[in-house]
Amino acid sequence: MEQAIQHGANIIVKDWVRLRTRERLLIVSSLNYAAEVQAMQTTAKAVGATAEVLLLDDLHEQVGQYFDEREDAFDPYDAVIGATEYSLITTRAVKRVVQRRHRFLSLPLSTNNGQSLLSYDFLNMSLPKSRIMASIIMNCYQNASKIHVTTDLGTNLDFTIEGRTPGFFNGCCRDGNGLASSSVEVYVAPVETETSGTLILDGSMGYIGVVSSPVRVELQHGKIVDIEDNESGRRLKQFLQRFKDPEDMVVAAEFGIGLNTHSHCDGNCYIEDESTYGTFHIGFGRNIALGGVQDATGHFDLVTHDPNIYVDNRMIMDHGQLTVLEPSIYI
Repeated sequence: MEQAIQHGANIIVKDWVRLRTRERLLIVSSLNYAAEVQAMQTTAKAVGATAEVLLLDDLHEQVGQYFDEREDAFDPYDAVIGATEYSLITTRAVKRVVQRRHRFLSLPLSTNNGQSLLSYDFLNMSLPKSRIMASIIMNCYQNASKIHVTTDLGTNLDFTIEGRTPGFFNGCCRDGNGLASSSVEVYVAPVETETSGTLILDGSMGYIGVVSSPVRVELQHGKIVDIEDNESGRRLKQFLQRFKDPEDMVVAAEFGIGLNTHSHCDGNCYIEDESTYGTFHIGFGRNIALGGVQDATGHFDLVTHDPNIYVDNRMIMDHGQLTVLEPSIYI
């Protein structure tokens, strides 16, 4: 296991963050991830860089608010890895990193099966392959105004993306112009008041794992207005209550398409879940670093399988298979 963790740390520090000699790296993490932090420090030392550590235990869902209130916390560093339980990517401090032309990688290490995220196979996704897949999809978004999504289970959703700029994550800070997430996806921030329809959630509820049975989620005017009262629906409601932000955390803030062909949506790791090829996810809550204007105390994603996705009436995904890619891209 130690060898697998070190292999993952090498990918992250060398290939994704692209840390260079004499640069200063900050790793934001907690005591739960001592092995992962040590492995990343070892890699940083090997390339001749300095790696400092900031441990933030007991903040949990409030870690995002912590870095909203400390907007200049990352100023002294060339690169920052957010290796906490929860994502920091939509915080004001991260937005400032990108504005200053430094680098930030969101690497939430939370898993539900005890396996270190650094040992997951999805880290081995090809960077060139992900770039090609993402660029083709983003070309479809250019000058588009609507996204329509359906599934065989009954999902029927409409998003407005007019005036919004899409982006993609694949772990690599260079590809993200300084901002990267360990998820592999194309994303766009929909107009916050326009998303409407029915989501039949049959995949992952982000941090809290897979659904035990599909959950109907109704959206109107950009917000969740009803969650089905079954076992998974109640778990989702309880999770939302933990953020103590009932108005803003239910706003549909992101539409994402997973592109990682090494990933599986098993509920063990939410970053892997939302990256899985053949799924789409809706991010709720904050999106200020994703091209939107919505602020909130946090951000979470709901992942659903096998969608049919239309961009301005053009089908780009048919039951989870992208229709705009040449077959050779999968090799």
